[in-house]
Amino acid sequence: MRLRRCIQEAPCLLLIIGLCVTSLAYWPGLYGGWLFDDYPNIVDNSGVLPDHASVAALVRAALSSPASDFKRPLASLSFALNYLVSGLDPFAMKLTNLIIHLLNGLLVFVLGHMLLRKAGWSDNERWTGIAASLIAISWLLLPINLTAVLYVVQRMESLANLFVLTGLIGYVWARQRAFTRSYWRGITCCLLSLAIPTAVGVLAKETAVMLPLYACTIEALLFGFRTSGPRIDKGLAGLFGLVLVLPATIGLAWLLPPLLGPEAWATRDFTMGTRILSEARVVIDYIVWTLLPTPHALSFYHDNFLPSSGLFSPWATLISIGTLIALIALAAGLRKRVPLVSLGILLFMGCHLLTATALPLELVYEHRNYFASFGLLLAIVPLLMSLDRYVQGASPTATWLGRTLLGVLMALWAMQTAISAMGWGDPLRLAQMLAERAPDSPRAQYELGRTYIIYSQYDPASPFTKLAYAPLERAAALPKASILPEQALIFMNSRMHLPIKAAWWDSLIGKLKANKPGVQDESSLAALTQCVRDGSCDLPANRMTEAFTAALSHPNPSARLLASYGDYAWNVLRNRGLGLSMTEAAVKVAPSEPAYRITLVRMLIVLGSRDAIPPQMQALRSMNIGGRLDDSIHNLQQQIDASKPPPSTSSSDEEGVHWRASDFHS
Repeated sequence: MRLRRCIQEAPCLLLIIGLCVTSLAYWPGLYGGWLFDDYPNIVDNSGVLPDHASVAALVRAALSSPASDFKRPLASLSFALNYLVSGLDPFAMKLTNLIIHLLNGLLVFVLGHMLLRKAGWSDNERWTGIAASLIAISWLLLPINLTAVLYVVQRMESLANLFVLTGLIGYVWARQRAFTRSYWRGITCCLLSLAIPTAVGVLAKETAVMLPLYACTIEALLFGFRTSGPRIDKGLAGLFGLVLVLPATIGLAWLLPPLLGPEAWATRDFTMGTRILSEARVVIDYIVWTLLPTPHALSFYHDNFLPSSGLFSPWATLISIGTLIALIALAAGLRKRVPLVSLGILLFMGCHLLTATALPLELVYEHRNYFASFGLLLAIVPLLMSLDRYVQGASPTATWLGRTLLGVLMALWAMQTAISAMGWGDPLRLAQMLAERAPDSPRAQYELGRTYIIYSQYDPASPFTKLAYAPLERAAALPKASILPEQALIFMNSRMHLPIKAAWWDSLIGKLKANKPGVQDESSLAALTQCVRDGSCDLPANRMTEAFTAALSHPNPSARLLASYGDYAWNVLRNRGLGLSMTEAAVKVAPSEPAYRITLVRMLIVLGSRDAIPPQMQALRSMNIGGRLDDSIHNLQQQIDASKPPPSTSSSDEEGVHWRASDFHS
């Protein structure tokens, strides 16, 4: 009876319709394929592709993410569970993302309703419910949130925010209800609502650490840190000192010293100062892209964004900083008269404090607005619904104009999300769409060329083969491009036994000499190494050696780069001494990654260096959390027990030893 009454009520009916419309809009996009970071995190990460659901396999999956030093175990575990149920099927992965998105939409409705009521937005409960429904529906359909659904790896973002929204709902409930029964019950409920969801959410993605800041903002604007009297409650102040101020202080003390050194920015084309200046422009762009999106703005790839080199270079930097200051001043000025507008602005700004300040992250990503967009809608939707409440002397006509504008915006958001989802439903169509939206993006052009290569099936006679060259060569020539385009061209022609242009090698090596290799450059060299090692590519050893030498010429090379060169030296050049020394260097740089030690032990077994093996095996056993390395340790021990004196150095039958993704991600 209660469910039937709820369905008949306008707010619930609206919300149900919104959930259905969202599902219909996204459904075509579920049929698409993998994209960009999906490959290292899921497709090529054997850790999240377990054969069975044993404890060791699940622990190995949870600790397999290459995306972060914190491993994001909850997100990785969810990918593994998806794989156990449906295999490596992108449809099932994307469907899971959509379900998480819909659940988040329900939580946005609940949180929005609670905030509207607390702010006293309307005396009419039904009207408050309608406003909360429209906030939730708008948020579900915002085009800027599409990548958190159809870009499989960004389940990390949506899953983290599932716990952020849950924690905020729990906190607001505790502030409104728990204190009426017992003061300490209220404090305890508030603490648990912040601590537990933050801790669990961080296991999906580090952005969940912002939950206490969001709660503090809500507390300051809607509750005023007061419980039963006019004075600030010391218990609440102490609570936020414990869950917000103390962790923030420890975090800054831990993060800042490394960030102040040049090593942290060596792979970026910006410094800490220029990043902070650039992010002012980016955050203003986010506001526009959220509320008034255009297809070319939401291009997914934003690697063609030019950093700010100063306040006046470009002029938009100074204007953006002024706009952000004005928004903060507006939020401060409206905090009593229009608290929801103030709260929405500050939630949006607070969301970007982590990713739009001093961390050496890439400058622009649309999914960073998954929670921030809720703040903007909280400020905009209630305002447009009831202009007469906020604008003195506003006529009924103005009120209806505001509601009409909101309807037009919602229709625009739904239409653009549906159109983009159609493009995401087919890999070739998506690559063509994104390349058209961002013609100056090296990644967009590279992905188009790579997609043509996939469709060519390495057949020189395929029409897709000819199509692949133009976007790849265009990508290689664009500023800020990695060596991915050159690697793809070399890889493709070698696989097809076609001539490889010297200019491709020259460009690849030149880029590696000019700048410290980034993750994409390292992946490119690893892919070429694997292709040669597997016998699929015939690449000149002098050129490959030049490439590795150029990459390693920069200070503090990464463990992955060292391991790749060790792999190439051991298995292709047959230079055991060089292969061993590079692998030892990789272990020294990344002592907590088991893959390099596993490879090192294999090399030591082949070389007969038995005295050097026990320390490495002991280190592996100390890393064997939850039995995640049981299989690797067991196999190594069998090889050790069966090992014989090393063959003569003149033997041509050398054993191939290489580090594997399955080891690296274990």
